[in-house]
Amino acid sequence: MTDFDYDLFVIGAGSGGVRASRVAASHGARVAVAEEFRVGGTCVIRGCVPKKLLVYASHFAHELQDTANYGWTIGDAQFDWARLRDFVASDVDRLERAYTSTLDNNKVEHFHERATITGPHTVRLAGGREISAKYILVAVGAWPVLPEIDGVEHCITSNEVFHLPELPKRMVIQGAGYIALEFAGVFNALGVQVTVVNRSDKILRTYDHSLTERLLPILQARGIEFGFNRTIRKVEKQADGSLLVHAGEGEPIAADVVLVATGRRPKTDGLGLGSAGVALGANGEIPVDEYGKTSCDSIYAVGDVTDRVQLTPVAIREGHAFADTVFGGTPRSTAYDAIPSAVFTQPPIAAVGLTEAEARERHGELKVFTSDFRPMMNMFASKAERGFYKLVVDGATDRVLGVHLLGPDAAEVLQGAAIAVKAGLTKAQFDATVALHPSMAEELVLMR
Repeated sequence: MTDFDYDLFVIGAGSGGVRASRVAASHGARVAVAEEFRVGGTCVIRGCVPKKLLVYASHFAHELQDTANYGWTIGDAQFDWARLRDFVASDVDRLERAYTSTLDNNKVEHFHERATITGPHTVRLAGGREISAKYILVAVGAWPVLPEIDGVEHCITSNEVFHLPELPKRMVIQGAGYIALEFAGVFNALGVQVTVVNRSDKILRTYDHSLTERLLPILQARGIEFGFNRTIRKVEKQADGSLLVHAGEGEPIAADVVLVATGRRPKTDGLGLGSAGVALGANGEIPVDEYGKTSCDSIYAVGDVTDRVQLTPVAIREGHAFADTVFGGTPRSTAYDAIPSAVFTQPPIAAVGLTEAEARERHGELKVFTSDFRPMMNMFASKAERGFYKLVVDGATDRVLGVHLLGPDAAEVLQGAAIAVKAGLTKAQFDATVALHPSMAEELVLMR
């Protein structure tokens, strides 16, 4: 490998790229990484981490409504968007420093500029420098998609929402996936009038219908308005700076901010993959084999840019497996079954394994167990929101095929259940486990 400047050159210093760089360096590889924006990638800089901090902050709005039931008398409580925004930004700065330190501590050289591929073993930095590497890893992630509509320049995406100069009074959100509904919950709780418009009448389409049909009326009861079967076709800026949103055939909607959250596309435009003979998929994704190798033997890809499973923990596992395979002498791939996921709506939902519909298609005979309950913590709340847990079980083997949760701390409860589903445990083994009382999680072992 001494004929090259580096053994590995990574394009993109997000979660997958940083993990691959660190592990490859630990195996003795000479590694460099280029990042055109900020070290940390989508999750750390403009995704799940800062968004989760906003979710935590917005929870206080609901708690404040019920302080009297907790025995507390609170004075004139006021919310300061700028203070929250700046605190979140400061924590992003801290995490970026931590990720950069990880690269430095593992002797990974990093370039803060864009890199493009110029051949199977070469890249060019934005400053003009040409670099050669035995292997190139593409880990540039994905980017929000904006529709081609009149006035799209007045819309923002999830990239910009963390930097709003002030808290809007009215917000229109296009989309009903996890990004759209998480931000809808945040801004609704902070006092913003939120309207969600969606091209269909479904929310969170990949989740079990039993969860989403219960979640929707809860979100509506919290004050989020939904306009189904409506797509934004024009956004007009008014003389006072406000926006008028034309969506579907309904009346225009007045807004101060329009957030488009209709999907993300692999960020491969202009990357130069064609110069190495790497063809792209229909959505701009990079097709790879089980080890992350592209159609070019020296170029690999991990994370959202492959458009397999767009989740940070998956990108991290893919990056680690790549480094072990190519530099550690231990070929290893990533398993995509039983991947847990959560949507931090208010209340949140979480799931692992097959939905009931998927399980019926694949396994036929099923046993479905549910628990509809009011979480103890909701006894203090003015709204009588209920939790809902569901187990999907193979009727022939008794194996638990899916766990689906709606309720407070659903994600925290699900992680343990995900281990059980991954391990192939049966409903009888769930039943044989003693309940942890009083807790919401005990419902998992009490369904009969």
